[in-house]
Amino acid sequence: MVVVSLPFVVYYICKAHYIDRHGERFSEEERYKMARKCIGIMMRNGRIETESFGQELLPKEGGYVMYSNHQGKYDTLGIMSSHPKPCTIVIDAYRSKLPITDSFIDLVQGSRLDKTDMKKQLKTILQIADEVKNGRRYIIFPEGGYDHNKNELQDFMAGSFKCATKAKAPIVPVAIIDSYKPFGVNSLRRVKTQVHFLPPIPYEEYGKMNTTEIAQMVKGRISSVIDRQLSQRAG
Repeated sequence: MVVVSLPFVVYYICKAHYIDRHGERFSEEERYKMARKCIGIMMRNGRIETESFGQELLPKEGGYVMYSNHQGKYDTLGIMSSHPKPCTIVIDAYRSKLPITDSFIDLVQGSRLDKTDMKKQLKTILQIADEVKNGRRYIIFPEGGYDHNKNELQDFMAGSFKCATKAKAPIVPVAIIDSYKPFGVNSLRRVKTQVHFLPPIPYEEYGKMNTTEIAQMVKGRISSVIDRQLSQRAG
């Protein structure tokens, strides 16, 4: 996929740098449209199909935070290909500096979280909360890493939910299935993944809970969807 997509990747990296240098000329919608076009090319060249469910459940107005399980490098691409309105991502600052990833994060104006500096982390969380209050939509992976996760859930980090609690914004659980396969399985066969947007959890429902309780609740809802889908497939 990388070899076939290389000319397009080079073109879009150059275009992303241009947009970043002239950011005031490009709206968030225009940036997101370009990002999804790039994702579409990679999916086509990589023989990747992503089925999406629950778009009708997404809040029609205002900002919100999507919390998804984490399986691999394709996770964000699969969610964005399924999410019609502009959204962006919170990513570990170290991972964000990888080739291509760096340009993509700049294109969608994502937030980089420096896990080595607590003060910077708090500043980033508060910044994200303000952006969500003003209508932006974020993707966060509360599991952190994704090594060998596959369709198994790991512990959800409670601190990642502070972005939603401080913004008092809806939480949208997202369940992804087989998302580790596009970049984690050495095969030329066609790959199919799933993205499930679950019913939003309004602040009124979780506002009195602590972040540990919120993390357990969101994990439980995502786990139920994944277990149900895998059971249906096995049956």
